Amino acid sequence: MHLIPPIRPEASVQRLTAVLEPIAEKMKVVPRKRMTWTHKGRPQLYLFLQGALSILRASDGLLIVTVYDSHLFGIAEMIQPTKGHILRAESESTILRVDAEQAVECFRQQGLWEDAAAVLSYHTAYLFYRDALVMQQRTYSVIRSHLLEMMTLPEEARMRISILDYIQDRTLLSRSSILNVLSALKRGEYITFKRGGYLQELKALPESF
Repeated sequence: MHLIPPIRPEASVQRLTAVLEPIAEKMKVVPRKRMTWTHKGRPQLYLFLQGALSILRASDGLLIVTVYDSHLFGIAEMIQPTKGHILRAESESTILRVDAEQAVECFRQQGLWEDAAAVLSYHTAYLFYRDALVMQQRTYSVIRSHLLEMMTLPEEARMRISILDYIQDRTLLSRSSILNVLSALKRGEYITFKRGGYLQELKALPESF
């Protein structure tokens, strides 16, 4: 079964960004730069505007998601800090950093807690989606889901990361198990990729293989 990710609350993200942007500090972040949820000991929110930004599990570096569209991070850490995840820029990115206390005051004054809750609910739902994606028992099902996910990415993003790296970064599957499935799919003419393993095209993938 093809898992369907939750729907981004676009309008809520836009409203929150419009209110927080005037009080934010603009940052140009270089590729592979990692960021935590505090700055000078104070909790922060991060408004991602441009580039590519990933959320990693702090314990082992497992990649949860990479975003390419504007988004807001840090609401959960602002309310209930666990420091279970970190941010990492995947390309040169533009990010706005906002002091969490100032953000809370803006939410209160502008009546934006409903929008903040919508973003927080989306993040929670996405974590459940990712768990379902990577904890399936069958190797092929995990790889199939990630291939389908890759095809939803902008072509420029797909050409920056190989299929093998994309799946290994996001799962605990071995290199050999991934390559075995990809080889079988290529022999069956279900998949087309460039030299280096960059995904170009998928045909209708079988439910099982």
